[in-house]
Amino acid sequence: MSDRSDSVEHVRFRDRLLAIIVRDRHSVSGVHFFTDGDLSQQLAQMSHRAGKTIEPHVHNRVSREVHFTQEVLFIKRGKLQVDFYPEDDVYRESRVLNAGDVILLIDGGHGFRVLEDVDMIEVKQGPYLGDDDKRCFPAVAFEKTRIGSPTA
Repeated sequence: MSDRSDSVEHVRFRDRLLAIIVRDRHSVSGVHFFTDGDLSQQLAQMSHRAGKTIEPHVHNRVSREVHFTQEVLFIKRGKLQVDFYPEDDVYRESRVLNAGDVILLIDGGHGFRVLEDVDMIEVKQGPYLGDDDKRCFPAVAFEKTRIGSPTA
């Protein structure tokens, strides 16, 4: 269900990319994008030496059409289990995130279990639409559909 390297994983279900996980140990020189240009949320890692200059710039006003919210979670402290529900609210698999890990949630449903006290930062598109922004699964469906176990 996933393409995995030592420090970057593409979590997939059939032909759908559900998430990209970048582990804390991942390191690059320069600029590396983990996402294709067509995703509504872009994720990159940048590593530059002291003295590097990035030219001052402003982003142009561009109209974009976004159909689904994509989220980025930065795990600052603790341990978080991410459960994936790619279709029909059915659980398929889990991943465990640790301090320093980053995940871009791209497609399908997801839920979370805090395994150790966690501090995290979430980034997603706005504006937030309250109850119209997402649909929660019934807790009973969550418990009955769990198959498999989390992987680190």
